[in-house]
Amino acid sequence: MKRYGTVIRLKPEHEEAYRVAHSAVPPDVLQTIRECNIENYSIYLRNSVLFGYFEYIGCDFSADMAKMAADPATQRWWKTIKPMQEPFSDRAQGEWWSTMDEVFHLD
Repeated sequence: MKRYGTVIRLKPEHEEAYRVAHSAVPPDVLQTIRECNIENYSIYLRNSVLFGYFEYIGCDFSADMAKMAADPATQRWWKTIKPMQEPFSDRAQGEWWSTMDEVFHLD
C-alpha cells in the first residue's frame, strides 16, 4: 500500500457547488475509484485549497489511473468538477492535482 497526498486550489466562487457535488458522488464513479485500487480516500478544504489523501493498494498506478480516466462516468464527473478547480502552476507534467512528498507518518 502506498499513501498519496495531493493538493489543488478550489475557485472560491465554487465552494458551495463543490461541497454539494461531493455530498452525492455518483455510485458508478465511486465504484471506479475502488476498482482502480484506491481506498481510504478523503478530501479536505481550507482557504480554497483542497487536500486529498488516499491509499493505493494496486501494483500498477499508471495503468489504474488510465483505467479511471477512460471510464465514461468518471469523465462526466470530471467535466463537472474540473472547472471548479485551479491546478498549481508547478505541478508535474500530466498531473491535475499536485502530488505531495510524505515527510512524516505514524501508524
